[in-house]
Amino acid sequence: MSGFKPERLKSLFDNFSGKRVVVLGDLMLDKYVWGSVSRISPEAPVPVLQVDSESARLGGAANVANNIKSLGAEPVLFGIVGQDEAGEKIRHILDEMGLSKEGIITDQDRPTTVKTRVIAHSQHVVRMDYEVSRGIDGKIRRRVMEILNSMSGEIDAVLLEDYNKGMLTKDLLSDVIGMARSKDKVISVDPKQANFFEYKQVTLFKPNRKEAEGALGLPAGSDEDAVKAARELLNRLQCENVLLTRGEKGMTLVEGDGSPTHFPTKARKVADVSGAGDTVISALTVALVSGASVKEAAAIANHAGGIVCGEVGIAPVDKDRLFTEVLNDSKSLL
Repeated sequence: MSGFKPERLKSLFDNFSGKRVVVLGDLMLDKYVWGSVSRISPEAPVPVLQVDSESARLGGAANVANNIKSLGAEPVLFGIVGQDEAGEKIRHILDEMGLSKEGIITDQDRPTTVKTRVIAHSQHVVRMDYEVSRGIDGKIRRRVMEILNSMSGEIDAVLLEDYNKGMLTKDLLSDVIGMARSKDKVISVDPKQANFFEYKQVTLFKPNRKEAEGALGLPAGSDEDAVKAARELLNRLQCENVLLTRGEKGMTLVEGDGSPTHFPTKARKVADVSGAGDTVISALTVALVSGASVKEAAAIANHAGGIVCGEVGIAPVDKDRLFTEVLNDSKSLL
């Protein structure tokens, strides 16, 4: 095995700049309550958290956009928020990042999805979710397509980030994929169970092992089983590539001709897997539209996922650190 040549890797990373990636999916606000525990409550056998600080970050599809921004490309975020404080917070963070809010649509009939994580001594204690997951209505779907069609000539890829929170309905997926294919755009997908087999004829389909096993009813634990599962997805979805993420076993890429490549995990330590999938699909997509082969894109994304697994809480990957780690890994590519 041999790694990237420095000039090749530099060329790819330089090309990240200026690439425009539509990120369409379920927006979330990730809130964090940080503190410490030193006693058990006298009211019930539960720990008492002494709160030190609170913070809020972009989550879900918004975290994907944050990763794309951190990689030096330009995300164009599409999704829905409620008419509430959390929705305004998402808009405020996007303003601070200098990102367009043109694709952010307010749905007055639902709250913004919020996930609140309580963390004590760098460990998750509990998570609280506020959400309504019914599908969007036709009015919102038509508005999304109106905006998306107006900018279709100015984008390089469409990234579909599904968390089963209602944004990505079957009708919208059909419209978006059809539009992107007609314009010869890269289409990458991070799926969830409900719409799993609706993502037909996309460029790259990236489920995790649990999602693939649940959808197919097939094991994907061993290298051999992972390849069989990925090939089955290739056939059923008629897509160009499948990348199966497998946790501590790394990732398995199967290309359109059925040829597999296994990538061992690059996580040196696992502090928190939250957001790792977001980072992987972000790096994959940006690398692909910057001229990387699918193997090269997967190798870069594998390192990106390993980096963020070492961080507590959801945080985007740092471009300079990613470049250095990929460059210094002599086994980062076949």
